[in-house]
Order: sequence, then structure tokens, then C-alpha cells
Amino acid sequence: MKRQSRAGQLRGLRQHFYRQAVGAQADQPLRVLAYSLVPSPRARPDEDWETLQAEADQLGYAITARLHDVAVPVTTTYLPASSASQGVYTPPWDRPGWREAERQLREGLAHGVLVLDRHSISSDEDEYHAVIKHLGEHCRAFLHLVISEEPVAPT
Repeated sequence: MKRQSRAGQLRGLRQHFYRQAVGAQADQPLRVLAYSLVPSPRARPDEDWETLQAEADQLGYAITARLHDVAVPVTTTYLPASSASQGVYTPPWDRPGWREAERQLREGLAHGVLVLDRHSISSDEDEYHAVIKHLGEHCRAFLHLVISEEPVAPT
């Protein structure tokens, strides 16, 4: 049997917490927070909001709040010629918008977070996995991506 890819495992974990949220929710629309990570302080999340709103409308989600953060490069101590020295972005739990999202989820103001893709959360697989688990286990919430980690093959 073929081993499931890491991206498939991450998608499966997200779907597990989504099913839990749907199962706990009566016949009400799921409430979600729209979250965007913009590349610079001058960038506006307006395009992201349009895409996230369209996805929410298509799925019948109700967006309760729009939150965003600016991707701030962290200074590294690697050699200047190293590709790793180009910087990494602040982990989600150190971003004010993401912390606010978690607060609202813990307080039951929403059932999940809607984002464009996993890189809005983290490009690091372990960190991204930890965020999915934290949302599901501690906030009883799910993460929905407009662009999945791994494309689903057509049937």
C-alpha cells in the first residue's frame, strides 16, 4: 500500500477537525474568521478578502471577522551567502492577528479559520501541523484552506 504523503496527512488532519466542528454544530451555518498574511506593511488584504468571501459564500460559511498580519522577516545568524539567511517569517502564535483569531475561537465566536493557503499560516510543515492540532484540540476549531495542501485528483 502506498504511503500517504505528508501533505495528504495534513489535509486529513484538517478534515478530521472540520468533521468534529460540523458534528458539534446544529443546523446553523459555520462561523469562520477570515485570516490573511500580507507581505509588507504597505500591502492591503483586500484581494484576499474578496477570495475568502467568495469561498465562504460558496460553502455557506458566515465570516464573523477579518483579521490579518504582516509577514515580518526575522533576522537570522546564517552566513550572507546562505539561502537560509534570506529570512523566515514570524510564527503564527507571535502574530497579533493570529493571536486574536485564537482568542475568538477559544471564546466560541467562530468555528474555524478560513485562509488562502497553508503558507498564510506557516511554510514549515511541523509548525503548520502544530497549528492545526492546536486549533482542533484546544480551540475546538478547524482550518479551511482555499488552496489545499495537496490537490485532490479528479474522479
